[in-house]
Amino acid sequence: MEVRIGVIYTPKEISIEVDSSPDDLIKAINAAMKDDDAMVWLNDISGRKVGIPSERLAYVEIETGPDSKRVGFGPV
Repeated sequence: MEVRIGVIYTPKEISIEVDSSPDDLIKAINAAMKDDDAMVWLNDISGRKVGIPSERLAYVEIETGPDSKRVGFGPV
């Protein structure tokens, strides 16, 4: 599934592919948000670790459906 994360004061978002469940991902983010000094750590499908300071998270988008990968132009 694809996860897009917005970071405060950063114009680009972080986009990674993870293989964990949406519920596990939400639990990990919520746990990190409870502690202002915590990092949100995610493992992508290629084994890379990505860490974001929890106080810098602006938003998190989780795409789980098969329609999340669309190509082309025009109305959806």
